[in-house]
Amino acid sequence: MKHSLAADLSGKRIVITGANTGIGKELTRALAGLGAEIILGCRDVQRGQAAVNELRAEKPKALLHVEQVDTSRAVSIADFAARVTARSPQLDVLINNAGGWVMRRELTPDGIERQWATNVLGPHLLTRLLAPALANGGRVVNVASTAAGGLDLEDTQYEKRSYSGVSVYSATKQALRMLSWSWAERLEATGVSVNAMSPGLVNTELNRHARGFFAVVFTLTKLFAKTAGDGADTAAWLAAQPELSGTTNQFWENRKSIPCKFRDAAAQARLFALCDEQVDAQLARQRAA
Repeated sequence: MKHSLAADLSGKRIVITGANTGIGKELTRALAGLGAEIILGCRDVQRGQAAVNELRAEKPKALLHVEQVDTSRAVSIADFAARVTARSPQLDVLINNAGGWVMRRELTPDGIERQWATNVLGPHLLTRLLAPALANGGRVVNVASTAAGGLDLEDTQYEKRSYSGVSVYSATKQALRMLSWSWAERLEATGVSVNAMSPGLVNTELNRHARGFFAVVFTLTKLFAKTAGDGADTAAWLAAQPELSGTTNQFWENRKSIPCKFRDAAAQARLFALCDEQVDAQLARQRAA
């Protein structure tokens, strides 16, 4: 971690998605070190357990539990949320960290473009399902990016436009910021704060799908990239620091609140309704199957 954290999280329960590697694992390391009980949401349970074993070797008393979740699939998220709330009816923090980036257009088994499903619909649905457990002082931290823009609500699946993995990633990160502001407004009355943050350029597995020119670019940028621990710092700070209680609806980088140009009430409402429609359709299909 780039900076120290001064907080006692004993008795706090925190959910972190994508927690077995990169920023997610560093968040788990930092927050478990402050005494929190961490529920690691991992697509691959074996890799999640390997991360737990590694962290417990450092901190034998760490409270860590792995739960399987594929954040690109609504039914997996719904099952995960049900298991989490059955185990812990009261939660303190949700960190939507899991994200994805691919070079070519792929569809999930539910027929949703993969980056949109993982980076947008996943955190939207998980926030919706865990919001009741977070009421009365809980926090939501969304790992977004300063690399954001290009969102077209008429073509979120890239059926009408040519597909560029980098452009699609930027559009999904714009959408995640906009959803953060919508959720902040909707949950404020329940005492839940919602913030988005940018980890900056970080050397993680996110870029493992890069090929050709982009592989060269990402290889070169690794020379200047932050470590995963430094990239996790602001998210851990937002999750832990007691003086941030009640702080909501802001975009952060390097522990500083920075302006976000993606604040349009009408567009936010359209996006929120679209995401609800898409996840509800997936859940309905799964229930009918």
